[in-house]
Amino acid sequence: MSRNYDVIIAGCGAAGLYAAINLPSDLKILILCKRELSLCNSSLAQGGIAGVYNSPNDNIQYHQNDTLIAGGFKNNVDAVHTLVSEAAQDIEHIIELGVDFDKNADGSYHRTLEGGHSHHRIFHHADSTGAEIASKLLAHVQTLSNVEIMENTIMCSVKQTGTGYSAFLKLPDDTYETCNCHFMILATGGIGRVYEFTTNSAIATGDGITFAYEMGAKIKNLSYVQFHPTAFNNRATRECFLISEAVRGEGAYLLNCKKERFMQNYDERLELAPRDVVSHAIVLESRKQNSTDFYLDISYKDSDFLKKRFPMIYKNLMEQGYDLTKEPVPIYPCQHYLMGGIDVDKNSETSLRNLFACGECSHTGVHGSNRLASNSLLEALVFSRHAANCIASRLSSVPEGFEEAEFSAHIGSSRIPKGYRTETRRIMQRSHFVIPDKKAAAEGFKRVKEMRDDLLNGGYLVDADYVLAKSIVTVAYIILGEVMQ
Repeated sequence: MSRNYDVIIAGCGAAGLYAAINLPSDLKILILCKRELSLCNSSLAQGGIAGVYNSPNDNIQYHQNDTLIAGGFKNNVDAVHTLVSEAAQDIEHIIELGVDFDKNADGSYHRTLEGGHSHHRIFHHADSTGAEIASKLLAHVQTLSNVEIMENTIMCSVKQTGTGYSAFLKLPDDTYETCNCHFMILATGGIGRVYEFTTNSAIATGDGITFAYEMGAKIKNLSYVQFHPTAFNNRATRECFLISEAVRGEGAYLLNCKKERFMQNYDERLELAPRDVVSHAIVLESRKQNSTDFYLDISYKDSDFLKKRFPMIYKNLMEQGYDLTKEPVPIYPCQHYLMGGIDVDKNSETSLRNLFACGECSHTGVHGSNRLASNSLLEALVFSRHAANCIASRLSSVPEGFEEAEFSAHIGSSRIPKGYRTETRRIMQRSHFVIPDKKAAAEGFKRVKEMRDDLLNGGYLVDADYVLAKSIVTVAYIILGEVMQ
């Protein structure tokens, strides 16, 4: 079977949903959701969305400067200016769509502070801002008669055609279908599952990056991986519960294994230094103390305030046996975000015409080598709107028909060997963690290349295991290849 659409959007997080909202209402749009609709990295974002909006003591130049400093001045300055100068219009738009940000007693919006920010400019919904934004965007998209959503659908492959793109899909009933489009938007999220420990959801396997790479699109700075310094330290699970940057913004202290503060030895900004600085400090302190025991302590604050300000974090930690209001909580850095990705221009268009990438899978250049806290949701909104506007401007030149690429689900009858994903995660954790190990990266690259060659040439059955393993191995292959350059 096959179906034709004006636009196919791969991903149902903030970037994919907001793109659909901003596209012309007369277009036929398909949104592909790899798992259930609620499972995306956007929904896991706790802290908030940064932006200068009705802010008398703040301005876009301050926001721009903070973004450049956090990114080590490796940012695309034009993209950063676009991000900060257009924040207000998208924040206002999502408020109109029903997003409920916390307010002060006088009715004004409460803005919090996070690491790397010079001003209180983080709009938030308690400590579950991403879930609030994603749910309200999804609710609106579900009212749009021109948008179809396919849930629990695996995109197995994508090919460029003479009229756009063809996507080969594995449906929930284990049948396959080809869908064609004139425009495609990749909004497939991050790469967290390439690591042993991550704050990312299960969908974050780098699929969109892999598809773009295989089609010849430019990938840039994939080795720019951010490690969040304060993930709950429970090594029994791959998905680590994030303790928001906002907790430090409200005054939490970082403690070493001796329950002593140590950030004063590494940076004058102390606990409010950018994430990469704090993560480096923890790893260096870990080597100094010969211990991976670290803690986050905000127990000196009023308990009622903490329960109200961080209800989700408080609840989740209580389920793990820790009371945020009474004791230090064990933390350690783990993989959190990707600054690099599919390279795009100011319209979020890749190096392939009419192929767009938005959100974490894209490389807009706004983050430089380290993302400033709470700029991710903002980037997803601003640049997915740009993609939608660019598509709208090209409708007059769209071909009438649809070409369809050929795909095969049954290249072979055998399934992939077990353990490829697990082995790749161990390689990445060892070679490209907070402080990369070039020797381990070189050794790891050789093994990852062997696995990738086998997956590409082994004649395996194209099922979900194959697609996810190929994505994870390909992302590791690109990252380690960059590290070795």
